[in-house]
Amino acid sequence: MKYSSAEAAKVLRKLNEDQAALKEKEDKSSVFVAALEEDVDSVRPAYSYEEVNKKLEELERKVRIVKHAINVFNTTTEVPGFDMTVDQMLVYIPQLSEEKRRLTRMAARLPKERCNSSGYGTKTIVEYQYANYDIEQAEKDLTEVSDRLARAQTALDVVNNTPAIELKL
Repeated sequence: MKYSSAEAAKVLRKLNEDQAALKEKEDKSSVFVAALEEDVDSVRPAYSYEEVNKKLEELERKVRIVKHAINVFNTTTEVPGFDMTVDQMLVYIPQLSEEKRRLTRMAARLPKERCNSSGYGTKTIVEYQYANYDIEQAEKDLTEVSDRLARAQTALDVVNNTPAIELKL
């Protein structure tokens, strides 16, 4: 059956949740406590070591299949308009986000800002901090990076929501 990358990620998440739930259930039922006066067999929880191992092995097999399919998809699928594969975009988008944060700080500066007193010496000296770059250029660059980030996220969303991964579980 064909899945989109987003759907395959949800399948993977569900498999991991099922595996965690099975291990938690095993933790609760693989050992038990009984009082000396109790009939041990009457308080023994249902548990089969072999059955749980078999189920865990099957879930692990499916996890490997899905992870591999997602990895192959990410390393071989080009994102239109960016000349990058999905895995490259998964690095590029956080880089753009960091660049946007940096430019946001720079674009918000004033050309000349009064500094707080450093606490040394007399407080009658007024200090100013000056921007050592073109703030208008930072604003223009911020707009360009914001637009590029939005385009990149949208392009990746389109690719991730287009069925292209074949999973045979």
